[in-house]
Amino acid sequence: MHDTLTGGLDLAWWITAVELPAMGGLFWLIARARRDADSALDDLRARAEEAQAQVRESLAAYKLEVAKTYVSFATLKDVEQRLTDHLLRIETKLDSGFMPFEGGRR
Repeated sequence: MHDTLTGGLDLAWWITAVELPAMGGLFWLIARARRDADSALDDLRARAEEAQAQVRESLAAYKLEVAKTYVSFATLKDVEQRLTDHLLRIETKLDSGFMPFEGGRR
């Protein structure tokens, strides 16, 4: 009977003196690790949102620059047509032998 009481007392002492503080420490470590992970995740999320905002701002600026410098197909065709017409007029003048200066060929 004495061994049972001593064994029970040793078990209670072991639980009280060793296992409860160890479990409390493990719980504290897990809680701290989770808090640190949440904090790191919040920091990462904030940096990602900031980077995304910068990318969106850069894209908007690029779109604005493209819109300012973009030449429409119709405008390009118009310039091409005017240039072609002008070159044809020059060719016609050259073929006719007209030279606006003295000593030109005929």
